[in-house]
Amino acid sequence: MNWWETDFVSVRDNRLIIAGRDATALAERYGTPLYVYGKDRILDRYGRLDDAFTRYSALPGRISYAMKANPHMGILRLLQRRGAWIDAVSPCEVETALKAGFPAERILFTGTSVSRADLRFLFGVEGLTINIDAPEQLDLMSEVRNGFPGRAIRVSVRWNSGIGRGFNPKAITAGKRSSDGTPIKFGVEPRKVVDVFARARKLGFQPVGLHQHIGSGWVREDYGMVLTAVDRMIRKAREIEKAGFRLEFLDFGGGFGPRYLKSRGLFPVEDYIAYISRAVAKAGLSVKALVIEPGKFMVSDAGVLLLGVEYVKESYGNLFACVDGGTFNTVPRPAIYVSAHHEIVNASRVDGPHKARLTVAGNLCETGDVFGRERLMPLPQSGDVLAVLLAGAYCRSMASHYNLRPIPREVLI
Repeated sequence: MNWWETDFVSVRDNRLIIAGRDATALAERYGTPLYVYGKDRILDRYGRLDDAFTRYSALPGRISYAMKANPHMGILRLLQRRGAWIDAVSPCEVETALKAGFPAERILFTGTSVSRADLRFLFGVEGLTINIDAPEQLDLMSEVRNGFPGRAIRVSVRWNSGIGRGFNPKAITAGKRSSDGTPIKFGVEPRKVVDVFARARKLGFQPVGLHQHIGSGWVREDYGMVLTAVDRMIRKAREIEKAGFRLEFLDFGGGFGPRYLKSRGLFPVEDYIAYISRAVAKAGLSVKALVIEPGKFMVSDAGVLLLGVEYVKESYGNLFACVDGGTFNTVPRPAIYVSAHHEIVNASRVDGPHKARLTVAGNLCETGDVFGRERLMPLPQSGDVLAVLLAGAYCRSMASHYNLRPIPREVLI
């Protein structure tokens, strides 16, 4: 059995099977490039988190899907029916969540560089909770609020605990600077948090929660650092409660991801939820709910991108499988993040004696348009189908029309 096989993707008769269906048959039916998502896999991921809260927490657990990972309407409706909440980062995401059936009371808006236009839309959605990302944001909020007299507006505060963790410098969202030296733009620094709560209440807003998000793509090796961030969060929550504020929820954000590489250990999400639950109980906080914001974990390994091989090219001793899609239009992660890896499988014949090391090259006018460099696989032939695995998160949602290429079709099965 291959390390990447799950109940969603497997091998039968040397062909790739997706949710019980032959990948090449799916490609023939719908065409390539094609995103394929699995309902059962997504619900399995949700159930795993829900079961952990039931097992370890005396408080209700809110599983708030980070829809920026994949806003496919079918996925949203699936999760809405299951009882999920939504982490939205733009007014359009809020609007999409509402169309998918999520009540405003189950949506948390977390924005950065929030504009007056953003706030006018958000204040018009009664029941929504809005994260405050900066003390200075309160000035705009107060100004715009004048147009909504009598409207009760729920807010929470996103703080920056000083600890950031992510698979890539661009995915670290807390601390002073990212690992490449980029200043971190997110959140309220610790010394200002209580003052933001106090000023928000004075301005007529209803402070109800504390939120953090330290980065994305955690693996097992990140566990210790992540727990340190949890401890800081709980200490800050105690400080807020001592200042006279009652917190409805603590939102620990997202960040735990799937297994993109064989060499990486999976982040222990059940242990993480158990630790949060015990720590909150031990601290004696009066919070009514605990929140996490899974994105990659929910949908990444529930998605596959199918690509058609047009021909195999040889140049200067390099072999290229030339496919009918480009990274920027399908799976932008390898082109954006140097460290991003997606396993690539020859779906037409997963294994075989005639293997070659080749680069999977896209159809865009860009040297960086490669899905994977020098990957070992059975030598493809024209008409074969390649499968880019773990393509359910931050692929379609980040895809563009670069070179005026279309974005592929999506099917949820």
